[in-house]
Amino acid sequence: MPPSVPSLPRRVARTLRTSLFAQVLCALVLGIVVGKLWPDTATAFQPLGDGFTRLIKTVISPLVFCVVVVGIAKAGDLKAFGRIGVKALIWFEVASTAALVIGLVAANVVGPGKGMNVDPSSLNAAAVDQSTGGGQLPSTTEFVLNALPESFVGAFAENELLQVLILACLVGAALLHLGHTKVPKILPAIDQAQEVIFTVVGFIMRLAPIAVFGAMAHLVGNYGLGVMKTYAKLIVLCYVAAALFVVLLALALRMVTGLSLWKFLRYIREEMLLALGTASTESVMPRVMQKLRRAGARDDAVGLVLPTGYSFNLDGASLYLSIGTLFIAQAVGVELSLGQQITVVLVLMLTSKGMAGIPGSAFLALSATASSLGAIPAGAVALLLGVDRIMDSMRVVTNLLGNCVAVFAVSRWEGALDIERAKKTLDGEETAAPDDEQDGGGEGDVEVPVAVTPAPGIPTQKPKEPTPEVG
Repeated sequence: MPPSVPSLPRRVARTLRTSLFAQVLCALVLGIVVGKLWPDTATAFQPLGDGFTRLIKTVISPLVFCVVVVGIAKAGDLKAFGRIGVKALIWFEVASTAALVIGLVAANVVGPGKGMNVDPSSLNAAAVDQSTGGGQLPSTTEFVLNALPESFVGAFAENELLQVLILACLVGAALLHLGHTKVPKILPAIDQAQEVIFTVVGFIMRLAPIAVFGAMAHLVGNYGLGVMKTYAKLIVLCYVAAALFVVLLALALRMVTGLSLWKFLRYIREEMLLALGTASTESVMPRVMQKLRRAGARDDAVGLVLPTGYSFNLDGASLYLSIGTLFIAQAVGVELSLGQQITVVLVLMLTSKGMAGIPGSAFLALSATASSLGAIPAGAVALLLGVDRIMDSMRVVTNLLGNCVAVFAVSRWEGALDIERAKKTLDGEETAAPDDEQDGGGEGDVEVPVAVTPAPGIPTQKPKEPTPEVG
């Protein structure tokens, strides 16, 4: 008899039980519905999303440290690691500058703020201070100094990724200098700690649907869907500009590596949906690191390029800042000359590098840009208060894809990318990362026969002699 086909409800139930993507998608839709129908109650669900993000952040610093140290030690070449860092910074600068220019061109062509004729004196500038907590972006000197750790433990306690990266580079260099004979037990211990952290991440990820529901219900309940009608032109422009930038990323990835960005999107669809729901790329960083390693990128490239990109490669934020600057200028009736717009690009190239991890950083960067021009009232930044949270989805997707493409491109540039493994993984073929094949962890494990030495006193069974054939 042919096997019976499960009924539709059973197939749906099985999909919801086994697919993280389906769980997160359902939670996303449910959060929007609850936020729309019961906005007052929905805002109370915010701690669900915040709690999940806090749990993920606890493992990011130790994970980055372990991946970078193991990557340097296994690569065995500190100069190669330095080249990866330099090439990553070059890629980041080119990509973020391209995003700024695309944003300025799009805002000039469409003019999202033209015709609004807003009186700057009618805007509540104090609301911007409230959103930013009275903070300010660090200067270039402060940014460099803040990247240097004051204490080994403090870098991990404060979750300062750049400081953790520097410590990891120092430890990895020390391991190479001392050699495996002098420190034979440290590297395996760090490698095993890395696997433990990835397992912890797997436990935490089971809470992802709850986090997405809470974050989305709070967003819709607090801001509503009406704000999208008021700022429809600006929102559509930002998302279209982001889509154009993603197309350019896809072309760059195809030219440099021969890989498909669309297949990569399918490969990380669960992480992308989670990042959208929680409005945070940090919430998916550990899983993305694991998937990039599984897709053929070498450990040292993943460990250095991806975390550094979180501070230096904010492509989505660059798009938003350039469009937002012209939007507020057009809204208050200020025409910026070509020279002033070039100044906008130069200022944002600097201010966008110090944005990561600072509350209200977008408003701080916009305020700094407005002050440097001297033509836009600083209070006009308040025009974007109502729409800023809606832009998170655009910024998250663009930032995450930009950083992942950077990992593939720099890895290929440095010869640290297994193209065949990458293509098989993105095509959906089960492959295990090199470490998984050796250590027996992760999906797609290959079972390797191991010779077992018997305990003393236990006789071993000799193999039978082959029976001779009788002619």
